[in-house]
Amino acid sequence: MEKMNGLDGKTNIQEAAALKRRVKAKKIPNMIGDADDHLEKKGGGGDHHQNTKSVPFLKLFSFADSSDIFLMIVGTIGAIGNGLGLPLSTILFGQMISALQVDKDVVRVTSEICLKTLYLAAGIGAAGFLQVACWMVTGARQAARIRGVYLKTILRQDVAFFDKETNTGEVVGRMSGDTVLIQDAMGEKVGKFLQLVSTFIGGFVVAFLKGWLLTLLLLASVPLIVTSGGLMYIAISKTASRGQDAYTNAANAVEQTISSIRTVASFTGEKQAVNNYKKFLLTTYKSGVQEGFVSGLGFGLVTFVIYCCYAMAVWFGAKMVLHKGYTGGDVLNVMMSLLTGSASLGQASPCMSAFVAGKVAAYKMFETIERKPKIDAYDTKGKILDDVRGDIELRDVFFSYPTRPDLQIFSGFCLSIQSGTTAALVGQSGSGKSTVISLIERFYDPQAGKVLIDGINLKDLQLNWIRGKIGLVSQEPVLFACSIRDNIAYGKDGATTEEIRVAAELANAAKLIDALPQGLETTVGAHGTQLSGGQKQRIAIARAILKDPRILLLDEATSALDVESERIVQEALDRIMVNQTTLIVAHRLSTVRNADMIAVIHRGKIVERGSHLELIKNLDGAYSQLIRLQEVNKESGEDVDGKSIYEIPVESFGRPISPGQCKRISSQKSLSWESSTNDSSHHSFSIAEYTSTSKGPSREKVPAESEEKFPLVSIWRLAHLNKPEIPIILLGVIAAIISGMLLPILGILLTRVIHSFYEKPADLIKDTAFWSKMFLILGVVSFLAIPARAYFLSVAGCKLIERIRLMCFDKLVRMEVGWFDEQEHSSGFLGVKLSADAAATRSLVGDALGQILQVIASVVAGLIIAFITSWKLAFIVLSLIPLIGINEYLQVRYMKGFSADSKMIYEEASQVANDAVGSIRTVASFCAEDKVMHLYSRKCEGPRKAGIRQGLITGIGFGTSFVMLFLVYATSFYAGARFIEAEKATFSDVFLVFFALTFAATGVSQTSSMGPDTSKAKDAATSIFAILDQQSKIDPLDESGMTLDYLKGDIEFCNLSFKYPCRSDVQIFRDLNLAIHSSKTVALVGESGSGKSTFISLLQRFYDPDSGYVTLDGIEIQKFQVKWLRQQMGLVSQEPVLFNDTIRANIAYGKEGNAIESEIKAVAELANAHSFISALPEVKINK
Repeated sequence: MEKMNGLDGKTNIQEAAALKRRVKAKKIPNMIGDADDHLEKKGGGGDHHQNTKSVPFLKLFSFADSSDIFLMIVGTIGAIGNGLGLPLSTILFGQMISALQVDKDVVRVTSEICLKTLYLAAGIGAAGFLQVACWMVTGARQAARIRGVYLKTILRQDVAFFDKETNTGEVVGRMSGDTVLIQDAMGEKVGKFLQLVSTFIGGFVVAFLKGWLLTLLLLASVPLIVTSGGLMYIAISKTASRGQDAYTNAANAVEQTISSIRTVASFTGEKQAVNNYKKFLLTTYKSGVQEGFVSGLGFGLVTFVIYCCYAMAVWFGAKMVLHKGYTGGDVLNVMMSLLTGSASLGQASPCMSAFVAGKVAAYKMFETIERKPKIDAYDTKGKILDDVRGDIELRDVFFSYPTRPDLQIFSGFCLSIQSGTTAALVGQSGSGKSTVISLIERFYDPQAGKVLIDGINLKDLQLNWIRGKIGLVSQEPVLFACSIRDNIAYGKDGATTEEIRVAAELANAAKLIDALPQGLETTVGAHGTQLSGGQKQRIAIARAILKDPRILLLDEATSALDVESERIVQEALDRIMVNQTTLIVAHRLSTVRNADMIAVIHRGKIVERGSHLELIKNLDGAYSQLIRLQEVNKESGEDVDGKSIYEIPVESFGRPISPGQCKRISSQKSLSWESSTNDSSHHSFSIAEYTSTSKGPSREKVPAESEEKFPLVSIWRLAHLNKPEIPIILLGVIAAIISGMLLPILGILLTRVIHSFYEKPADLIKDTAFWSKMFLILGVVSFLAIPARAYFLSVAGCKLIERIRLMCFDKLVRMEVGWFDEQEHSSGFLGVKLSADAAATRSLVGDALGQILQVIASVVAGLIIAFITSWKLAFIVLSLIPLIGINEYLQVRYMKGFSADSKMIYEEASQVANDAVGSIRTVASFCAEDKVMHLYSRKCEGPRKAGIRQGLITGIGFGTSFVMLFLVYATSFYAGARFIEAEKATFSDVFLVFFALTFAATGVSQTSSMGPDTSKAKDAATSIFAILDQQSKIDPLDESGMTLDYLKGDIEFCNLSFKYPCRSDVQIFRDLNLAIHSSKTVALVGESGSGKSTFISLLQRFYDPDSGYVTLDGIEIQKFQVKWLRQQMGLVSQEPVLFNDTIRANIAYGKEGNAIESEIKAVAELANAHSFISALPEVKINK
C-alpha cells in the first residue's frame, strides 16, 4: 500500500458523507477504517484487475426461461436466413448483368430475374423481422430479469458487504450501465453476428460455385479486409470508451459543485471550480480529437483495402474471362460475393466487442448474484417465538468492523438490559455505542461471544421476524424519494391512513404534515431534501412508532430537533416506551436522565453503569465528569446540545476534572448555528408560516404550462462560437467534398469494368488494366481524404464542445444560490446539459458542416453523372431513391444498436434502486426488501413492455428495409431493360445511372444516420443558450462593489421581509428587526422551519430580501463586493459538505486553496481534528 499523508487521504462521495458525521462526532476508529479503505482503492488497483475477468459467453443466458429459448431458436433461424439472402442476391445480380448485356429477349429475361428478386426480398424481409424482433425481445426480457435478480441479491446482502465491497454508485451503475452491455451482448448483437457469419459462409460458397479459381486467387485479400475492419472497430470502441472515461471526472466536478453550491458560494470557491473543470475538459478534448482521428483513419484504411481488392479482382477477372471461359457476370458475381462475405466478417467486430464487454460487465454482477451472505435477509431458517419479552444481553462480545479487522471495538464486552426497561449508552465518540445497536439489529455478527434476545442467540432467530420486532431511529434520518405517507408506511405493511396519522401525532409530526400543501401526499424529494433536519427526524420517528416494536433503538433520535420539539417528541417516545425495551444512544445527557440504567462506555468497555441518581453520587466518576462538563459549556455559552462534551481527552476518564481543565475547555468557543438546510438546492418547508389557505390542492411549481419557453437559437450564433477554428474547418470541408465524390465515381468505375468484360480480348486487357489503376488511385484518395475530414472537423467540433461547456459552467457558478432551488436547476439536470446537450450541439456546426457538404458533393456528382447519361432513366431511378435512403438509415441505425435506449427508459426504476441501496440499513431494519422489489418491478413494467414493443417495431422496420431495397433494384433494372429494348439507353447507361444514384443515396443515408439527431441538437442548443442568456441577480465573480479595510462585524436586519423565490406563497419574514453587535455571540433558536437558517442565507447574500435591508457595519450588504463579503464570514452547517478530494484540499478550501502547510495544521488543531488526522494509517500531519 502506498504511503500517504493523512491530509492527502481522499474521500469518495459515500465516504464524504460518512466523514461528515465522523468529523462532527470525532469517531476516530471508523474514520481510520474509511481512510484505509480509500488507500487500498487508490494504491491497490484491484478493481482494474477484476474488470479483466469475464464469464463464459453461454453463462449470460443463465436466466433465460422457456419463452426466451423459443425466441432465441426462432431468431437464430431468421438470422441465418437473412444472412444467406445477400450472397443469393449476388447470383441474381450476375444473371441480370448477363441478361442486359447479351440477351435479345432482354425484357422477358429481366422480368423473370426481377420476380425472383422480389421472392427473395419477401423471404429476407420475413427472416430479418424474426431475427431482430426475437433477439431484441429476448435480450430485453433477460436483461430485465438480471436487473431484478441482481437488486434482490443486493438487498439480501449483509451490511458488511456495503462497507467493504460495493457502494450505491457502483450498484446503480451496474444496473443502469452494465446491464445495457449485457443486454447488447445477448440481444440484437447475437442475431447480427449470426447473420454476418451466415453471409460470410454463404458468400464464399456462392463464390466457389460461380468461379472457384478466381475465388482462390482473391482469397488473399480477404484477411486484409477482415483485419482492417476488425482493427477499425476495436480502435473506435476503445477511443470512444476513453473519451467517456475522460469526461467522467469533469462530470463529477460539475455534480460536486452544483450539489454543494452553498458551500462553494460561502467559501468563494467559484474560480477554483472553473479552473478544476477546465483542467478536466482539456483531457476530454484530447480524447475526442483522438477518437475522431482514429475513426477517420480506420474508415480510410478499410475503404483503401476494399478499393485495392476491387483492383485485384478486375485484373484477375480479365484473365479468367480470356482463359477460363468466365463471363462478365460470373466475374462480378464472384467479386460481389467475396466482398460481401469478407466485409460481413469485418462488420462482426462490433458484435465481438459487445460480447467481450457484456462478458466483462456480467462478471461482477454474476459474482454478486452468486454470493451467499453470512447474514441473509431472505433466510427463512431460524426460530420464531410466540412472544418477545425484550430481554437483551451482549455476552462476552468480541467485535471489529470488517473494514478494519485489526481495530478491535469490543473485547469481552458485556451488557444486559431487562425487558420493559430503558437503557442509555453514553461516552466519547467512537467508543462503540452505535456498534451495540448494529449488533442488536444484526447488521453484523460478533467474532466471538453472543447477542441474546430473550436468552436466545440472535443467530438462531429468523432474521426478518426479529427485525420486525425492533424499531430503529438513527441520528441522520433516511427518507425515500416518495410521499410522506409512503415513508411512514414503511413501518408497517398495509397501514391504514388512520394508523399513519396516529403515528404522526405521537411523533409530533401531524402539524407539520397538515401545514404542507399536499399533506401526507407531499413528496419529500431525494433523501428528504424538501424537509428540514428536524422535520425529517419526526417523519422517521413516526415510521418507527407505526412499526409498534417490542424493542426500540434510538441512536441520537432527537439530535436534529429544536428544544421544544425535542421535549414533545421525547414525551411521545416516553409514552410508547412503556412496556418496551428501549436502548438510547445519546449525546445530550438531559435526554437520558429518566433511563432505568445508564452505561458509560470508554474504548469498548463499560466503565460505569447505574441510574442517573446513582451515577451522579460518584463525583469522580466518568458520568459526573460529563455532567459537569456539559454544565460548564452551558454557562459559557457554548454548544448547548452537548456535543462538545466529547472533546474531553480520553485519558481524563476516571479522574476528576480540574478547574484549569474546565477553564481551558470553556475557552474553546464555538458558535453553533442550527441549520435546517444542507447544501442541496432545496430549502426546507416552513411550518408556522403556512396559512390555513395553503391546505388543499397543490400549489407547487412545475405545471407544464408554466415552464419557461425559449425561442430556437440561430445556427449562426452557434457557428460564431466556432469562429476561431475557421481555418481548420476549411481544410475539413475540402476533404469532406472529396470524400463525398468517392461513391459516385465508384459507380462510374464499376460500370466501365462491367462493360470492359464484354469487349474484345485486346481491349479487355488494356481497359481492365487501366480501370484497376483507377481503383488504386481512388483507394489512395479515400485513405487521405477520409482521415483528413475526420481529424480537422473533430478538432473544430471538440473545441466547440469544450468552449460551450466551459462557458456554461462559468455561467452556472455565477448564478445566485436561489436559482438552484428550482428542480430543473438541480445538479442532475444541469449535469445533463453540460454533458449531453453540449455534445449534441456539435452536430449543427463544425464537423456537421463537413457532413452536409459531403452529402451535397455526393448528391450533385451523382445527379450530374446520371442526368448526363440518361435523364429519363435517371428520373425513374430517382423516384425510388427515398426507399434506398430509408433502407440504409435503418441498416446503420441497427448496426449502432437500439439497446442503449434502455438505459434511459430504466431511469425511474434505477432511482428506486438508488434510494434502496443508499439507505440499506433503513431497508434492512424495516424488512422492506420485498416492498422495494415490488416497487422496482412496478417501475420496470413500463420499460419492459416498451422494450418488447421496440423490438417488434424495429423488426418490422428492419425486415421491410430489405424488401424496399430489392424492390428498388428490381424496378430499376426492369425499367433499364425496357429502355435498352426501345434503344433509348445502352447497357452501360443503365448501370451508370443506377450506380451513380444509388451510391449517392447510400452516402446520404449513412452520413445522416451516423450523425446525431438534428432536431435533438437544436433543442440542446436552445437549452445551452438558455443558460448562457441567464443574468445572475447576485454574481459572486462580479468585481464591482465596495470593500472595507477594517470590518468590525456589527450586523443589523432592518424591517426585513422575505419569501423564498420557489415558495412565493410562504412568508418567512415580515418586517423583522434584529441587531447583533460585533464580538458578541448570538444564538437563534426556534422550531424547525421557523427561519433560523434563513438569517444566515440572507447574511451571506445567498438571497436578497423582498423589502428591508441587511447591514454590515451600517452599510447595506448589497453595496459590498459579493466575494469580499463572503470572505469575511465562516460558515459551518448542520450537515457539513466535504469534497471528493484530500483532507488537505478540503481544509485549504477555506482559503481558496492557497493555504500553506503550517496554516492547515494550525486550523486542524483549533478544530480538534489534528488527533484523528494524525491517527490515519502510516501518517504524520507535518509530513
